Amino acid sequence: MGQYTASQRKNVRILLVGDAGVGKTSLILSLVSEEYPEEVPPRAEEITIPANVTPEQVPTSIVDFSAVEQSEDALAAEINKAHVVCIVYAVDDDDTLDRITSHWLPLVRAKCNPSLDGEGDAEAEAEGDAQREPIRKPIVLVGNKIDLIEYSTMDSVLAIMEDYPEIESCVECSAKTLHNISEMFYYAQKAVLHPTSPLYMMEEQELTSACKKSLVRIFKICDIDGDNLLNDYELNLFQRRCFNTPLQPQILDEVKAVIQKNVPDGIYNDAVTLKGFLFLHCLFIQRGRNETTWAVLRRFGYNDQLEMCQEYLRPPLKIPPGSSTELSHRGQQFLIAVFERYDRDGDGALSPEEHKMLFSTCPAAPWSYSTDIRKSCPINDTTGWVTLHGWLCRWTLMTLIDVVKTMEYLAYLGFNVHENDSQLAAIHVTRERRIDLAKRQSSRSVYKCHVIGPKGSGKTGLCRGFLVEDMHKLIGKEFKTNVVNCINSVQVYGQEKHLILRDIDVRHALDPLQPQEVNCDVACLVYDSSNPRSFEYVARIYIKYYAESKIPVMIVGTKCDMDERRQDYLMQPSEFCDKYKLLPPHLFSLKTNKKELYTKLATMAAFPHLRQFGLMTEDPKLWLKAGLGVAAATMLGFIVLKTISAAGAHTR
Repeated sequence: MGQYTASQRKNVRILLVGDAGVGKTSLILSLVSEEYPEEVPPRAEEITIPANVTPEQVPTSIVDFSAVEQSEDALAAEINKAHVVCIVYAVDDDDTLDRITSHWLPLVRAKCNPSLDGEGDAEAEAEGDAQREPIRKPIVLVGNKIDLIEYSTMDSVLAIMEDYPEIESCVECSAKTLHNISEMFYYAQKAVLHPTSPLYMMEEQELTSACKKSLVRIFKICDIDGDNLLNDYELNLFQRRCFNTPLQPQILDEVKAVIQKNVPDGIYNDAVTLKGFLFLHCLFIQRGRNETTWAVLRRFGYNDQLEMCQEYLRPPLKIPPGSSTELSHRGQQFLIAVFERYDRDGDGALSPEEHKMLFSTCPAAPWSYSTDIRKSCPINDTTGWVTLHGWLCRWTLMTLIDVVKTMEYLAYLGFNVHENDSQLAAIHVTRERRIDLAKRQSSRSVYKCHVIGPKGSGKTGLCRGFLVEDMHKLIGKEFKTNVVNCINSVQVYGQEKHLILRDIDVRHALDPLQPQEVNCDVACLVYDSSNPRSFEYVARIYIKYYAESKIPVMIVGTKCDMDERRQDYLMQPSEFCDKYKLLPPHLFSLKTNKKELYTKLATMAAFPHLRQFGLMTEDPKLWLKAGLGVAAATMLGFIVLKTISAAGAHTR
């Protein structure tokens, strides 16, 4: 796929305005013909310069304006269509210089912001202005006819620049001698492609807060060892990622020397600090090298408004019906590296402070507003902090239920830069379920199990028991927080799989189930074995939704530590399972602390074609054949994932 960089504008449109006789048309004709025109029309036709002859390799249109031939409405339309406006004045005519501030700059501002022009409904405009910043069209001030004077007007122009932040640059030139003609149009093009105002405040001689925030994030992503410094190795990686070229040792030493001279604490232990990094970009901008900082920002996904591009955060991902999304090996390895970088004390868990630092390059933690994901995975029993195993479980769950958010946060964390690829490389789209059935084996490593049962059947305890080592701790506990999904890993014939138990909320026994509540990799129908009226609901659910489907089903009788009661149904659970060729009811209790149920559910999901597992109990060889099949199908996955298993083994 190659590295992704936020794209800059595909074309540039330059408009020239100014008083009559300042030489706007002559400037355009001199650029095109490379000689001064003896006869000048009132207005030049619009011209387009091909990309291959412009410095930035972007096609550029140049538009002339004439008050003689065009109306004020036409001027307003052209100002709004233009990407940059060049206001031309004659260096030998002070009146044309004065009219920059008295007429042209206010005019451009007003046409870009109609509310400033006295048009429209005042109340609506006031409300709109309160919600948005005024539009600032980039401006380049152009002093023509420099061949006629022996002095410069730059001091006067620089004073104007201080009052109008939209002025990107100023240049003196001559249409007659061709002096600085190419430079003038280059500055105009540069004002669009590499604008100064989003990056730098001229009055304060300081980076804007948005630019500073973006560069701080970039610094943190490039600080691989997390010591708040960029050493030579990290600086070289940064240079390669942004400019596809290494940083020569001599140049690196010179850069450090400049930083050390200007910012005493910009260098520490021969490495660049955050202050030094920010100073360097401030220096680039002050020296007119905006393109350097913009190249860095765009490489890290920022657009012209210094916001993360949507196409950078959310690259298009095609998911066929019946397919699901999982983390690829590269995605898992990246997330492990991020976890280990911020686990500063090496205790295998993220403290609240470490967790906060890890997501400091993001708007917030992806599960900040989702109790479900935050509470859905195993945690350290002593501290309540997320372990490496729990960390991967969270990402695995989020990738299955909200893959767009996974891709978005991988971009925030720097996957695109570290892996030199888009986040699509971190995502694996599984094959369609119908193909799994046809191939007689599942290629997935993440299975979704829907746990369905009447209120009071113990299904919530069954789901929560999946997350803890000792299920005795859950006995008698009132589950106040509504956690829909519970995820953990299980072993299926020696292969690590992730199983997600989704607690389907049943409000009333007669409520119909929605398709998204029925469809899953394996269904777990739960009844209370001590309640004689509990099984009927499960039986009806099976007959209505699963009897004719291809989804494997396990029937579970909970609270088996209590006296088992005869069910008030036309068949007892074991008879029902026998009739529909299901496995006998699995008896479950938190008091027994046995977890083979979860392995059974994952195994059933791994072999969707063997839906009627009751047949397998008649011939144990079928289990062996199935096990050999899944082992062969997932051997590559085992080799890839065994390091993860080892890393997370002590937390499970």
